[in-house]
Amino acid sequence: MCVIRCLATFDVTSMAIMFERLFRKKGLNVKVVPVPRSLSSSCGLACEYPCDDEQEIRSICADRDIDVIGWHRLD
Repeated sequence: MCVIRCLATFDVTSMAIMFERLFRKKGLNVKVVPVPRSLSSSCGLACEYPCDDEQEIRSICADRDIDVIGWHRLD
């Protein structure tokens, strides 16, 4: 079985922390993780989130000015 992980990457650490706090308060299983070697980010942190909630997460990030530099799905 192939597990797909969804990650958001950021330019700065503070955005990753803000992302995690916001979505944990909303009850989503979100956590800060190191950026995989196959991706790059200047801060070195990403947030893993439930793929099923991606559209809602993207919309809220746009409304809250959370600067996500990349949205990724990894096998």
